[in-house]
Order: sequence, then structure tokens, then C-alpha cells
Amino acid sequence: MGDGFREQLMEDSAFLLAERRLDTELVDNLTLQLNRIHPQVLTDKEATRFRNLDVPTSVRLGELLTHLQGKGEEACREFYRALHLHVEEVYHSLPSRLRLRAADSLDPLMLPRVNQKRYILNDKGPVFFLGCFGFAVGMALLYYCSEAKVSGGSRALGMAALGLTRTAQEVLIWYTEESFMK
Repeated sequence: MGDGFREQLMEDSAFLLAERRLDTELVDNLTLQLNRIHPQVLTDKEATRFRNLDVPTSVRLGELLTHLQGKGEEACREFYRALHLHVEEVYHSLPSRLRLRAADSLDPLMLPRVNQKRYILNDKGPVFFLGCFGFAVGMALLYYCSEAKVSGGSRALGMAALGLTRTAQEVLIWYTEESFMK
């Protein structure tokens, strides 16, 4: 990683103190996470001090960050885990995370392997597609027209008349009877 979590927390402290999404409830959740899951990071007495509602949230958060930096690398790492768990969008917008992400994107060893072959099913474009579609429609019309001549048109035109108005149905039925008589 290069930077330790302690150095990252020093870098991110100003951002975290200015962040409006870290309200009283979230600071309490972070404190409880560090106390209950990792009591070696925050003892019960320390957690009670950082959850004191008589002290403004920004002051409590600042004291918590300073306390964690004094506790060392492991405490800072657990704070980042708790932050990621409870407020993922804040975690991903931290200055240290953005800097690390930018550094990773420039590192050629961290880039994902891109397959050089590109498989294209059809590179002819929309005009070719429309031409093929038009050809398929033409073949379908030819098939139905030839079927109409063989069977007198009664089946295809009778089915076509189902959803039409009364006048249109009469015209189709008349055409069917006319072609059937011939």
C-alpha cells in the first residue's frame, strides 16, 4: 500500500471533520463498532467518552481520530473497516482512497488484462440490418401471398380480419369470397 493506515488517517482527518454525512448517529455507530468488535481498539471507558452527547459531534470525532492515531496502525485500520461498513460512500470519497485509486490506475501492473481480440458479430451497421430485416419481411409476405392463392386466401385473410373494423372486415371477406370463386 505504501502509506500506512495511520498516515492515511492523518491525511483524511480534515476531510472527515468537514464531512456533513458523519452525523451523531454515524459517529456513535463507528464508536460502537470499534468498541464491541475490537475492544482492544476502544475500551468501554473510551467508547463512553466518545459517545458523550453533551460534546458536539465534530469535537468527539476529532478526539476519536486523534486517539486512534495514537493507538497505532491496527486501530486506524479498524476505523477504516468500520467506516467502510457504515458509510461506504464517505469511505470511497476519502482523499487517501482517491489518491490510491488514481495511483493504481496509472500503474501498468494493476491494470486489468485486456484481451486484444475483439469479437464483432456484425460490423456492417444499421443499414445492413435494415436491409436484412426488409428482406425477411418481403419473404414472409411472399409466403403468405402464395399461401393465399393456394388456399383461396380464406385462412390468412380471415385471421387478418379479426382485429379490424366492421367495414374493413367486410372488404377482406368480400376479397376472400371473390378469390375463392375464381
